[in-house]
Amino acid sequence: MSSNVYNIEDRRPGPERPLGETLHEAINEFKLFVETRFAMLRSEMRENLANLKFAAPLLVAGAIFGVSAWLLWTGALVAVISTAFRGNPFGAFYALVIVGALYSIVAACAIWMAMGRLSKKSIMPERTINVLKEDKVWLQQESRTQL
Repeated sequence: MSSNVYNIEDRRPGPERPLGETLHEAINEFKLFVETRFAMLRSEMRENLANLKFAAPLLVAGAIFGVSAWLLWTGALVAVISTAFRGNPFGAFYALVIVGALYSIVAACAIWMAMGRLSKKSIMPERTINVLKEDKVWLQQESRTQL
């Protein structure tokens, strides 16, 4: 019984296949790969859209009531501040300027905080992008080992 450790034919996985068949199989694998990634993207975007459809009416109702309350509180605040200037013909004007300045400061702080928050989180489908990056690394490793 003789065994040749260095026999190349013994290490081949199977009979050689034509190049066309191998290329066709690679193309089919790539199509399946792309279809899977697009399905993931559609699924994630559909999930995000469902959350938005649920939250949008609540946001609109909250905004309407919030603006109404803001107008009422602003009127009350102006009335209270104008009593400090009782007897002055410009009392209401001074009260409006003070409340306007206060609201400007609050608005600037809110915008500054929102911009900081938006720069940290994007609306891109993060899971899909991460999977595609992992696939890229895997494909690079596979191409190196095959060559």
